[in-house]
Amino acid sequence: MTEDRILVAVASDDDRGLDSTVCPHFGHCPTFTLVEVGKGAILGARVEINPLAQNHSPGSLPEHVRGLGARVMLAGGMGGRAVEFFRKMGIEACAGYTGNVREAVEAWAAGDSGGADPCPGHDGEKGGCHD
Repeated sequence: MTEDRILVAVASDDDRGLDSTVCPHFGHCPTFTLVEVGKGAILGARVEINPLAQNHSPGSLPEHVRGLGARVMLAGGMGGRAVEFFRKMGIEACAGYTGNVREAVEAWAAGDSGGADPCPGHDGEKGGCHD
């Protein structure tokens, strides 16, 4: 991938590519849709199964996403620890997206960072994704 192109990973609920629904919970998404973006336009997409969807330790899923070559990670919801792991890896992590993958990537490319704080409930708080 050249300097003017970037790979954006989107936590997705299924394997329909750009038409996949954005998964509300990064840590348990069944697939990642990897979208190549250049000059603000979508250039292509592919789907990768998330081998860690049901069983992962802290940091293993961000490491997996980095191994896929992504520089940006978009999701419906994401815990603060995952956001911090991504930040330390130099990967932009944004949550708060809904709709399909195409809509999320287009919103991100237009400057919308998702607008959501990290998902509660991942640091012992009540009312989070697991409650």
